[in-house]
Amino acid sequence: MLDLLRGAGPAGLGRAELAARTGLTPQAVSKITARLGADGLIAEAGRAASTGGKPRTLLRLVPDVHHAVGVHLDRDELRAVRVDLAGRVVAEGAGPLDFGAGPESAVEAVVRAVARVGDPTGLPPLGVGVAAPGPLDHRAGTMGRVTGFPSWKGFPLRGVLQGRLGLPVLLDKDTNAGAAAAAGAWLRAAWPDADVDAASNVDVDAWRDVAAGRVADAAPGAHAYPFAGGGPRTCVYLHVGTGLGAGLWLGGEVYRGERSAAGEFGHQVLMLDGPPCRCGARGCVEALCLGAVARGDLPEAARILGEGAANLVALLDVDQVLLGGRVVAGAPGVFLEGIRSVLALRGWGAEVLVALAEVGVAEGAAELVLGRVFGRG
Repeated sequence: MLDLLRGAGPAGLGRAELAARTGLTPQAVSKITARLGADGLIAEAGRAASTGGKPRTLLRLVPDVHHAVGVHLDRDELRAVRVDLAGRVVAEGAGPLDFGAGPESAVEAVVRAVARVGDPTGLPPLGVGVAAPGPLDHRAGTMGRVTGFPSWKGFPLRGVLQGRLGLPVLLDKDTNAGAAAAAGAWLRAAWPDADVDAASNVDVDAWRDVAAGRVADAAPGAHAYPFAGGGPRTCVYLHVGTGLGAGLWLGGEVYRGERSAAGEFGHQVLMLDGPPCRCGARGCVEALCLGAVARGDLPEAARILGEGAANLVALLDVDQVLLGGRVVAGAPGVFLEGIRSVLALRGWGAEVLVALAEVGVAEGAAELVLGRVFGRG
């Protein structure tokens, strides 16, 4: 229900609409909305135009009642953001990071960054999402053998950070966070950058149960909530920075695979016996694309990225390809044109949208936390 109100934006929804969309009984909706209102999570958004009877009261989410923090651990930079429940950034900071200095140094950097973007009132965030280079084990919260940084293998980053921060921590690959950011952008679009009401008396554990649909009087099928934001159902996020990877948004959620290894896009081989890659193979997309970047041949880098993207489109039948990362940000037009040209040659020019990601990986890491809060994790 909170997710539906989030997607509706300040205009809000009526109780009858909430009942219809969730499958809950009207009585259940009334009970839940009364509880959420008492906790300060929702407020009245006015009244709908009358259609002959009593005008319906509309309800909206109160976004700044709580926050989540997202952190992007890149190989040479750390960026942190604090976002409200609508996903809007309310504080951010960035600084250099030496990923090669080892896990302990990175942990200290994350702790300092979370403190810098913290709520000045002292209210703790609902959780901290940390996006890091893969591979890693999302479920166990441990790092894998990051390409070029073997000392990270097996490091329990999530557990260590939870102990240091005293907060729930979610660890995921940077590319998965990028995919989540793409979906979150659709939700944020409903909310203008304007101050809204605040509240401080939230029973977080109580309303999280409601957000996850754990209510006793739900109608049959009420656990199957739709994706409230109306965003992309199938999407590939390609990140080109110090490395190259993909995040997959399939069926309205991030797809990680059975071993949290999905999206190792950069290490698909395009050229047998090609140049060596840091992963140990030869002719990988990452080695070819970043090699072209290093030579200053950005059109060639874009063409190589496009060939890899076309393979993913053919394999997964996605309808969107979104681009992010500092390399793309430095020459967005080159990469958009290069990938669109390859897809057109392969016959998907009209069916697949190629666009720039609207927000960054840190925002996506925070969105992963919000997804859990809103029952979508």
